[in-house]
Amino acid sequence: MRKIYFLFILSAAMLLFNRCETMNPENWHPYNDIQPLTSFMDLDYPFEIQRVELPGGETIAYVDQGQGEQTLVLIHGLGSYLPAWKKNVPELSKHFRVIAIDLPGYGKSSKIPHSGMMTYYAGVVKEFIDALGLESVVLGGHSMGGQISMVTALYYPEIVDKLVLTAPAGFEKFTEGQKEWFRSVMTVRGVMLTSVEDIISNLAYNFYELPDDAEFMITDRIAMRTAEDFEAYAYAVVQSVNGMVDEATYDYLHKIQQPTLIIFGEKDNLIPNRFLNPGFTSDVANVGAERIPDNELHMIPKSGHFVQFESADQFNQIVIDYLSK
Repeated sequence: MRKIYFLFILSAAMLLFNRCETMNPENWHPYNDIQPLTSFMDLDYPFEIQRVELPGGETIAYVDQGQGEQTLVLIHGLGSYLPAWKKNVPELSKHFRVIAIDLPGYGKSSKIPHSGMMTYYAGVVKEFIDALGLESVVLGGHSMGGQISMVTALYYPEIVDKLVLTAPAGFEKFTEGQKEWFRSVMTVRGVMLTSVEDIISNLAYNFYELPDDAEFMITDRIAMRTAEDFEAYAYAVVQSVNGMVDEATYDYLHKIQQPTLIIFGEKDNLIPNRFLNPGFTSDVANVGAERIPDNELHMIPKSGHFVQFESADQFNQIVIDYLSK
């Protein structure tokens, strides 16, 4: 009887092993039926998109809604795109003219290879503002977009009236060794080969608690992998990381003269960098508040790095109140 039981268990184990051996790990997640993209132009955006060509040859995709005395230009973060502001544009555009852009190499903007330097992006923002005939704007940026906003304000102060920095990069200080670590871990091949499981976990780290309506960020990122312009996007991401560490803003925060609104989620898992500078987000936020001469800092509880999405109502109201003063 014991021998029969042993043979039964052994047979069941072998059957399970054979099934696992033939199963594709890509099928272990709930996203194996996503329709692949041919091009980033096939991404489903929640806004009607306009496009403008800049003197440097880049074509910038953007959404333009609302009216008002102030124009708010929103810049997304690393690896992201303008739909990251989908919960903010509709509400903020009731009070201001709101424009959100796809940076070159991202979303539905052109993907001409570029340096990824923060000064390059600042120049693009300047040319974009000029192309739309705008004189002075409120510049709002999330994460890397915050760092780009600060560099734009430093290089082209005449076009930036105020800053709205949302979980901005650029408040942390990194050693030369840490900067080299960033450069070494980010490669085009690595970005292109990111597994579905890592895509899911990477997106989840952006939130205190991943909301159901943020799932499009996961499914879009998975679908992008088959797009003909995916490698160009991956190149832009890698170049952007290099640009962030090569043109850090920490030492220049005291030179920012524009009134600045700073908003962080208290439970930001990405700032500070959990591998290199473990600590509390509030400590990093206070660095910016101490160094930027004219600023107002808000820490939103139970919110992560994508604070403008996770706590959209509170975020929108803070921005409206600040710009309406």
